[in-house]
Amino acid sequence: MAPVKKKGGHLAQFQIQKHGSKERPKKELAKLPMDSDGEEFSDEDLRPKKKAGGSKQGFTDENRKWLKAKQNDDDDSEENDDDEDGDEYEDGDGGDGDSDISLEAGSLSDESNDEDDGELEVEKKSRLLDEEKMREAEEAKEEGMQLNIQGDFDDFRLPTTEELEREAKGPPDLPSILRRIKDIVRVLSNFKALRPEGVARTDYVRQLAADLASYYGYNDFLIDTFLQMFPAAEVVEFLESNEKPRPICLRTNTLKSRRRDLAQVLINRGVNLDPLGKWTKVGLVVYDSQVPVGATPEYMAGHYMLQSGSSFLPVMALAPQERERVIDMAAAPGGKTTYIAALMKNTGVIFANELKEPRIKSLSANIHRMGVTNTIICNYDGRQLPKKLGANSADRVLLDAPCSGTGVVGKDASVKVTKSVEDIHKCSFLQKELILAAIDMVDANSKTGGFLVYSTCSVMVAENEAVVDYALRKRDVRLVPCGLDFGREGFTRFREHRYHHTLKNTRRFYPHVHNMDGFFVAKLKKISNKVKRDENSAEGAHEADNSTIDQDGIQDEGEEMDAKEVIPERVLDGGAPSDIDNEDSKGNTTMTENDGVAEQNGLQKKKAKKVFLDRRARKNLPSAEDISRVREEKRQAIREAKRKAVGVLQTEQLNRSEGDIKVSQESPLANGKSKKERKVGIGSADKKQQKTVSDIKSDGSAKKRRIRE
Repeated sequence: MAPVKKKGGHLAQFQIQKHGSKERPKKELAKLPMDSDGEEFSDEDLRPKKKAGGSKQGFTDENRKWLKAKQNDDDDSEENDDDEDGDEYEDGDGGDGDSDISLEAGSLSDESNDEDDGELEVEKKSRLLDEEKMREAEEAKEEGMQLNIQGDFDDFRLPTTEELEREAKGPPDLPSILRRIKDIVRVLSNFKALRPEGVARTDYVRQLAADLASYYGYNDFLIDTFLQMFPAAEVVEFLESNEKPRPICLRTNTLKSRRRDLAQVLINRGVNLDPLGKWTKVGLVVYDSQVPVGATPEYMAGHYMLQSGSSFLPVMALAPQERERVIDMAAAPGGKTTYIAALMKNTGVIFANELKEPRIKSLSANIHRMGVTNTIICNYDGRQLPKKLGANSADRVLLDAPCSGTGVVGKDASVKVTKSVEDIHKCSFLQKELILAAIDMVDANSKTGGFLVYSTCSVMVAENEAVVDYALRKRDVRLVPCGLDFGREGFTRFREHRYHHTLKNTRRFYPHVHNMDGFFVAKLKKISNKVKRDENSAEGAHEADNSTIDQDGIQDEGEEMDAKEVIPERVLDGGAPSDIDNEDSKGNTTMTENDGVAEQNGLQKKKAKKVFLDRRARKNLPSAEDISRVREEKRQAIREAKRKAVGVLQTEQLNRSEGDIKVSQESPLANGKSKKERKVGIGSADKKQQKTVSDIKSDGSAKKRRIRE
């Protein structure tokens, strides 16, 4: 290789060393070191001399920064190379070219020296990181700071009243409030060990509630409720997650497309997406997009629906089957309705009900866009649907009940300050009415269905577990698993309330745990079409008398009590269960030949009658005499009303007739009649009047006779 003809000896020699060349540029030969007499050092003088023991002399303190000692096993080969290189130089001075290059490369950077040393890239990065950490630790130590500052927080104390008043006068110091929130949460998480003397836990909780309300902007009612539902650390996570928007989700319309094909088309349009999760086969989550996902040709064609991930859950729990009759009691804007239609493959029939008429436009538009053909849209109050669509007429019912929206604060920030305990109670009352109406529409005898799914976008216990527990007491239903593999179990106890133990089959979803809107899902199976009057145990059993009423809620007060209704009461009153051993399969009592057995049966009947009367007394039911007396009083009141009506009618007729007579007497001559004729007319009028009065009296007496009869 020809020598590089460039000025600047260091650059030229670095290039030679990099390419491994053994040639030395002529211009660089003049740059060899000189002695004090001006004579040039030879390669022998520059080469390290060997020690007496035959080993080479190592590098000294003067050149240790840039020269690295070589291994002894390479010395012989290097000496041979030096001899060969020396013959190639024109000046005849033999020498080691590599040694000269190394001498001139002393001013290169540390990176080039590392490469010369043969250090791996990974080792180099590791060494640099270690040096950076050591330097940071030294700087922190010099400035009086410690990396582990946990000990400083152990001295945390609650602010005094004066400090809080001073803080309230000025604008809120959000960094200071956030720091105090973290300190209180840390103390409450290990209160037994970090508890200061003379400070109660309630003081910390009270200060934490005030700081959370100030920092995140919630009212006191919601903050107190969240602190009762979650631990302190989880409350902070829940509130923090509500400040972030939930990911955009798409639901593939399987009536028109497949998820794989839809994903490929959207990726080609510049949409970055992934499958929503293993729990759904139609969901996609969108991270970012170069085009609006709500205005693509695929969206306009109905290939997918913009729908939150939590809205998939109620329909998945409902699991509608083909050719079923399904009712969606609150259908707008149509995400759940179209999902049900897709699962049913456009078979059967779906009744999509929506109370608010303006929202029907979006419901109808989405149904048409998604290609749904088995849906009927109706506009009724959900509480009146059993009368409109028929009781026991549906295989499955979906009730996504209107709620306070405390699970979707990320979408509607006004919930933070607008919801109060009165709003929660109003929502709970409406939800209880709706769930009873929904249960009444479900047919318990359906071969494939008989299910109801109740869901809300709220995290309040009063709107979720309390409503379902109320339905368990009022209707013959039971909770079944939702069929969802994830989600937290529902509350079976909350503060002073105790709910049915099967509420653990319900599922709760939170934004800080599942990265979706707060949601509640419960699935109920209808056992029979009867309506409970009350329950006596937590198992959802009937009252001790097993009394039931039909769907209209009507039961005759004087109906006789059969033997089956007597059994529990006899057992409760001390009677033996063997009291009914003398009944056959049809419920008829079989008399034996033994007179003692007959007498015993008579005693049993008397006892049953006594128990029946005792049960009526316990329920404060009126006796037969009281009932007959009340009925007679009602009849008397009706008779008096009729008498008064007849008297009023007679008075009106008399007044009308007297008015006619006066008019005829006061009228002037008319139609050429003489005074005599008028007198005759007056006489005849008097006779007619008398006749009319007698007729009225006779009619009244006849009516009285009919009434008496």
